[in-house]
Amino acid sequence: MAGERYVLLGLAPARSSWFRVVAQWANSGTIPAEFVKCLSVEELRARLASGRPFSAALLDSGLAGLDRDLVDTARRAGCAVMAVADHRAQNRNHADWGLLGVAEVLPEYFDPKALLAALGAHAVMISRADALPGDPMGADGGAEPAPSSRGLVAMVCGPGGTGASTAAIALAQGLAVDPRHEPVLLADLALRAEQAMLHDARDIMPGVQELVEAHRTRRPPPGDVRALAFEVDERGYDLLLGLRRAQAWSSIRTRAFEAAFASLRGAYRVVVADADADLEGEESGGSYEVEERHVMARTAASQADVVFAVGMAGMKGLHSLVRVLNDLRSFGVAPERVVPVVNRASKNPRARAEITAALAALTASATAPPGARASAPSPVFLPERRVDEALRLGSSLPDALTQPLAGAFTAVVRRVPAVTSRGGPPRVQAGSLGFLGGGEHEEAALG
Repeated sequence: MAGERYVLLGLAPARSSWFRVVAQWANSGTIPAEFVKCLSVEELRARLASGRPFSAALLDSGLAGLDRDLVDTARRAGCAVMAVADHRAQNRNHADWGLLGVAEVLPEYFDPKALLAALGAHAVMISRADALPGDPMGADGGAEPAPSSRGLVAMVCGPGGTGASTAAIALAQGLAVDPRHEPVLLADLALRAEQAMLHDARDIMPGVQELVEAHRTRRPPPGDVRALAFEVDERGYDLLLGLRRAQAWSSIRTRAFEAAFASLRGAYRVVVADADADLEGEESGGSYEVEERHVMARTAASQADVVFAVGMAGMKGLHSLVRVLNDLRSFGVAPERVVPVVNRASKNPRARAEITAALAALTASATAPPGARASAPSPVFLPERRVDEALRLGSSLPDALTQPLAGAFTAVVRRVPAVTSRGGPPRVQAGSLGFLGGGEHEEAALG
């Protein structure tokens, strides 16, 4: 079609020879392309989010900001990503680029014919009408393959002060006893991580931050992933420490964490995630920053085979527990996967029956379809035990705490099919509904 050309984004150090040469090719008409230079990763992201269509982004492989999140941002904008090899980037290999979703790796010195061949294979031309192109990489293009084995996921959450972190320890210990579940990992994914304190971990690193950083540009082998966890010999599981401070959530990039979580599932048969009960995201709170803040809990909840919601007895405790149960359902967790847990419960059968009836009454209206009554899941009751002493000594927790949780996990896994898709409503991508514009805004590429 007349007027069609490639619209290319470029980002590289100022003295990169290929950066200057591609601009000269575009200005002289050597290649049918418009070349838009970016001065920073932030400018590149801003242009991708502007709604204007781009064919491809040529990025210098030595850029520190070239990671799976940047590639995913470009792919969602319909822009293929091509890396230009840099002799300074010795720590990256071609196998990693495919996992990141990079469509092509060009040599440091390439000619117009090689560039056009790569563009023809992975990018689309854009007409002067600026019609939004489809994703050149396909709906699932650039997505890295899932690990060959996927371990089960148990999420443990609850309002503050209910003992959810202790329940996560008890569950991990109870599952580790069964050889069918070995190896078991307890991952601290809470914003205010406390597993380091509960395990008297004198070393506060490595932890989840190092795990995510390792997945920004590659996928480490399972052995390297397990090396980031600590062995808890007394209880039979491994421990992945959490954030060293709550404010560090901003360093946890969404795609990098999702890749890291997939690696955990590939390295362990069961991952017990001690996570927050707050699952608020952009669709409910109107803020993508809020969704990023809760990415660890949201990822765990969306992939969990079983979710344990921990609460306390009493009016306030049950009210908070019901709120968590409703939030899980709103997020998309199937009710049959959720196990309510009442911690420090009375041994009195009558008191337990009253709690069960109260939970059924309070959750029935939220879980039942119109015109039907819901059968609320029976809670697991954990008795009062001398937990603090066991935690201080680093010894095993009592079987009265570990076995009920492990038994409930096994029962749900046997009864409910494995999770096959992520929960939560789909996010509307920028540009997918079209955009309003006052005509074409052409950028003059500088030579």
